[in-house]
Amino acid sequence: MFGAVAAALLVAMGMAIIRALKGPTVFDRILSVNTFGTKTVLLIAVIGFLQKRPDFLDIALVYALINFITTIAVLKFFEFSHLGTPIGEEEAEDL
Repeated sequence: MFGAVAAALLVAMGMAIIRALKGPTVFDRILSVNTFGTKTVLLIAVIGFLQKRPDFLDIALVYALINFITTIAVLKFFEFSHLGTPIGEEEAEDL
């Protein structure tokens, strides 16, 4: 049963990669890469269950956090063209 789930997740991951390559906008591509990361978390958890290694859940949780933070950072970069205060704006705020 879990082998079928792993196979279905691999198919869904392949579809997400195809969408990332063909996406018409940057935001469609970011969404598909985020979907790919979520499916990867599920696949890690399923593989951990199949191999009877519960420590894989810790790895899956860390990967999920990295996926979330990366998605937010990339979206912020494409929205504002920088991740922090641009150089030169510190002086303008002091005046």
